[in-house]
Amino acid sequence: MKPPFPKCFKKETKPSKFCPGCGQSIILKMLGEVIDELGISSSVVYGCDIGCMLLSWDFFDLNTVQTHHGRTVPTLVGLKKANPEFVAIAYMGDGGAYAIGSQHFLAAAHRNDPITIIVANNTNYAMTGGQMAPTTFLGEKTTTTPQGRSFESEGKPMLGPELVRFINSDAYVARGSSLYPLKLKEYFKKAILHQTNRKSLAFVEVLSACPTNWRTDAKATIEFLKNLEKNYPLGEK
Repeated sequence: MKPPFPKCFKKETKPSKFCPGCGQSIILKMLGEVIDELGISSSVVYGCDIGCMLLSWDFFDLNTVQTHHGRTVPTLVGLKKANPEFVAIAYMGDGGAYAIGSQHFLAAAHRNDPITIIVANNTNYAMTGGQMAPTTFLGEKTTTTPQGRSFESEGKPMLGPELVRFINSDAYVARGSSLYPLKLKEYFKKAILHQTNRKSLAFVEVLSACPTNWRTDAKATIEFLKNLEKNYPLGEK
């Protein structure tokens, strides 16, 4: 029996482009279900960044744009300004949002641009080999921090939701996990409704499983995700 895919997914059958166990399949399915339930597919403009998330560019039967690395937010802000009726959804990784795209990300939060930003946080640059990212936690080993990230050399990891809340009291801000898909779906729905009803920024960070670069089996992947919650507390901010 085929799994029940959201209606806003394209109808043709195709294999998943993500690595086995990747959290992005869960993230995108929950987003698709929310778009279906809200009945907004004709109004959505979905933008995805370079990195693993670019693999989602043809998943949805929606108006879609795949942007240069770190430029998803300003692209969606521009489209929203051109047509305020759009429901603008920007999907990025932690590197695209917090490193090369940090200027745009923070400016949008400061301006309170009425778009929805979703950031998949898997604590590394997954597509390019598992290098240290802004969200790599202290002590975490990556291909560029083989001894573990140290405060002395690399500083503290980025806390995106906490930063957005600090600079914007009107935004909807939450952090979910691919380990809890139904709670994540709730956050996505609240975020999109906040954009459309409050005309305000909405931001959801998602702790996303990356067993390929974490080098974990199924059990260890779940344990890794749960451990991440100690560094990145879940919930609305």
